[in-house]
Amino acid sequence: MDRNRLGEETSPYLLQHRDNPVHWQAWGPEALAAAKAGDKPILLSVGYAACHWCHVMAHESFENPEIAAAMNDKYINIKVDREERPDLDAIYQNALALMGEQGGWPLTMFLTPEGEPFWGGTYYPPEPRWGRPGFPQVLDAISAAYRQDRDNVMKNVAALRDALKRLEQPQAGDGVAPQLFDQIAERLLREVDPLNGGIGHAPKFPQCGIFELLWRGWKRTRREPYREAVTRTLTAISQGGIYDHLGGGFARYATDTRWLVPHFEKMLYDNAELVSLLTLVWQDTRDPLYAQRVAETIGWLEREMTHPDGGFYSSLDADSEHEEGKFYVWSEAEIDAALAAASDRDRAAQFKRYYDVTAGGNWEGHTILNRLDHPDLAEAAIEAELARCRGLLLQARAPRIRPGLDDKILADWNGLMIAALAEAGLAFERQDWIALASRAFAFIRDRMTGEDGRLRHSWRAGRARHPASVDDYANLSRAALVLHEATGDPAYLSQANVWVAVLDRHYWDNAGGGYFFAADDTTDLIARAKTASDAAVPAGNGTMVGVLTRLSLLTGDDAYRRCAEAILGAFSGEVGRNFFPLATLINNAEFAQKPLQIVLVGDPADTAFAALRHAVYQVSLPNRLVIAIKPGETLPAGHPAFGKALVAGRAAAYVCDGPVCSLPLTDPRALIAALTDLR
Repeated sequence: MDRNRLGEETSPYLLQHRDNPVHWQAWGPEALAAAKAGDKPILLSVGYAACHWCHVMAHESFENPEIAAAMNDKYINIKVDREERPDLDAIYQNALALMGEQGGWPLTMFLTPEGEPFWGGTYYPPEPRWGRPGFPQVLDAISAAYRQDRDNVMKNVAALRDALKRLEQPQAGDGVAPQLFDQIAERLLREVDPLNGGIGHAPKFPQCGIFELLWRGWKRTRREPYREAVTRTLTAISQGGIYDHLGGGFARYATDTRWLVPHFEKMLYDNAELVSLLTLVWQDTRDPLYAQRVAETIGWLEREMTHPDGGFYSSLDADSEHEEGKFYVWSEAEIDAALAAASDRDRAAQFKRYYDVTAGGNWEGHTILNRLDHPDLAEAAIEAELARCRGLLLQARAPRIRPGLDDKILADWNGLMIAALAEAGLAFERQDWIALASRAFAFIRDRMTGEDGRLRHSWRAGRARHPASVDDYANLSRAALVLHEATGDPAYLSQANVWVAVLDRHYWDNAGGGYFFAADDTTDLIARAKTASDAAVPAGNGTMVGVLTRLSLLTGDDAYRRCAEAILGAFSGEVGRNFFPLATLINNAEFAQKPLQIVLVGDPADTAFAALRHAVYQVSLPNRLVIAIKPGETLPAGHPAFGKALVAGRAAAYVCDGPVCSLPLTDPRALIAALTDLR
């Protein structure tokens, strides 16, 4: 391990570190074997390309020759892209949490040569600062402890090993009782900031799963506080600085309570979840702001985040020219100059008033464009002029040095965006968005499946690499089912069946139910986590409850339903402990208990059928499953709409709420009314 080997990797994050004087290695058997041969501890550094503090620590420490020399002398140094290996990241983040430390990135862990953790932290400055020890002092202290106090180190190792093992055994239960949905929603409502929206105080993350849970509470109870909590939050996010008002797309989170100051990186998964939630809420509110944000975000996706052959890239960096947010912020003089050519002084003043532009700025002497003081859309003529000004500013911004693009393609994040695009395409009648989703799906299916027929997690530069997780299979299976609903193509349903079969074979816990995060033949892990807790992305086990329920309803195979119930049984005891991270599980548990099936019978080419289908997507229905049946086709024999047919030769809709179906509906207006009245 006498040189830096990251130049052999494909991850943009790892390639960022290929010129460090640190002798970085990728995670693999060669690095672990070298640690064992030299009886050296491992320094594991985990981050990702868009991570601001990862860049800071790299510049301060990993590019410093003296610090690098100490690292090379005392440790085997391993660099991991947490987006390429979420299985590794999850294990060592859990270990850090078990030490009582706050997790995050960069993650800095110290391991035995066998890969077992004994100490760790996150960012360390190059000298003592802000109450944190300097990184050189940490390196010396941990190395000395490993050499001179091995017994205590191994006690730490054993304690953490046992604690990580316990995380593989979540608290089981008898499922999620129906009355819990309202109780949990009521409790979560108390956590919402009544003034600015969002959960709690700064920093604020979008938390789409929680706000879907609250939206479901509104749809069940018609209690206005639930609706208000969701719309207040979405409006603040849509008009805050967390949104890029010129180029589209949302940043990962806000560092303040008002959603003004973002942590400027843009992640594919956040934008996917926000497109889904904005679409769901727009179907009820018809708020043109939400429709605009969906369209603009998808425009950004097409323009900046799509591989020529269809897959979606991972992220845009927070930094450019070594400054966080430099690409996105403005001075008043820059805005005046950009708008001077085509706008008179009054129009420029109007733009500055609406978008919070002042001489002193609103963040560190700069302006982050936002409309938090003017969240309501103005009259059409004013909005048209504001849009024209935004176009001029986008042109003026274009020559700036852009943030770095992480152009690797991740299966699970693509699954989230594919489903979001298909849902938005149905709601907004945008076939081009459904086509965009279909192209990305084909990319993943064709480029990221190995010779063994199993998915790979990551693709870049022509190479599909790294073992898939439950999240990959779950998100892509969900995407396949949404595309099946959007297109009627049975190949998508077949693909979901194939992927679920792989999950059952390699990820299922035969002893306790539920899916492990990693496959049974992923050999380079010290633990095999099994969780339903959402992290940056929804938890695969929660998503799979919905996937399996849909497959059961679509195919009539009751084994899928039993598997969904087993997942709920495996994790439902955790709901009583802490339901905050379980929104995806809880939302899909509600769907599993009370699916709303809308059966459309007719020829898809018939205008009457198309009108009924259009009507369905005009209503916000979180538990919706649409099944289209052509004349002559039949549903599974146990389906409540089995045998339902055309009405006097006309297309008809049957609304099945649980085991009971409505009378046939042939008028789209009557169908909308019936769906709107449901709770």
